[in-house]
Amino acid sequence: MPGIGVIYNPRSGRNLRDPKAARRLSVALGDHGVVREAGSIDELYRVAEDFRSLDIDVLGISGGDGTNGVTITGFLDVYRSAALPQIAFLRGGTMNTAANSVGVRRGVPKDLLDRLVQAYVERASIPLQNVERHVLKLRGDTAGPRSRRSAADAAPASMLSPPLAEKHGFVFGTGVVCGYLAEYYAGGKGRPNPVVAAKTLLRGIGSAIVGGEMIRRMAEPFRGTVELDDGTVWGERDYLSVAGGTIDQIGLNFRPFHRYDEQPGRFHVLGIHTTPMGFVSQLPRIWRAAPMKPGHTYEATTTSVVIRSPSGPIRYMVDGDLHECDGPLHVSIGPRVRIVVGT
Repeated sequence: MPGIGVIYNPRSGRNLRDPKAARRLSVALGDHGVVREAGSIDELYRVAEDFRSLDIDVLGISGGDGTNGVTITGFLDVYRSAALPQIAFLRGGTMNTAANSVGVRRGVPKDLLDRLVQAYVERASIPLQNVERHVLKLRGDTAGPRSRRSAADAAPASMLSPPLAEKHGFVFGTGVVCGYLAEYYAGGKGRPNPVVAAKTLLRGIGSAIVGGEMIRRMAEPFRGTVELDDGTVWGERDYLSVAGGTIDQIGLNFRPFHRYDEQPGRFHVLGIHTTPMGFVSQLPRIWRAAPMKPGHTYEATTTSVVIRSPSGPIRYMVDGDLHECDGPLHVSIGPRVRIVVGT
């Protein structure tokens, strides 16, 4: 019978530190569904085929942002034109930006699954609450081994091998977004967490103020052009970052994509072209979900962008995972997914 299918990533940060997590999830789920482990792309596809044949109602994902994005990508590929089940983010990672952005209750995976099961049992009288968000679809010419996570796979987030030619997620970014994450993963020595993320940000701000070496590594610019769906071109120049999202947050409660839901079927994209210190000066506004002051960024809502670089491979982030492609990088609005909230 239909039920809840939970996919468990043993490589995600919180799950890696808790080897008994899968067993607790199975106990919490009881006879209301199944738990399946997926630590690779091949295993993910097998689980997706299994869940589709079982006709599950809710897909629970026990992993962080990277696991969420990779799982959604794999399930979209398997389900093709059929609608995905409702998705429940169970916060099994170290950073859970998408869950935070859509209002998923905080907690550990087992407790979140307990509440989900209770809500599922009561769904005949009280339907499951959900919100809908588009995912982004990213496609670039594959760069072979370079499309694996950078920084020597410093963080054990998502299923890494083999890389998927087409990726889905809620946020993406180039330039300083990738530089920050590389510092964050290296600083966490394989076990990054929100405290490490905050410390990395503070160190980066301090380095920007004094013009230190860290900010030169972190804020290496992305040089290229950006073409929007209406033919508008942001000209070739150094960008601190080209970034966009279908949710407002990018991490640590900073909300640069405050126009993500301004128009249906579009996402908010930024071409940040200020200096590192100029960007630091705008962080309080980004925290408040306010636009940056004029002269710091281009911005638009769009259905697609094409990002080109004349200087080599394009390094980019999708939902916390780092990749490279030979370019150009195509980013477009993807399908809407239903995310369970309120449990």
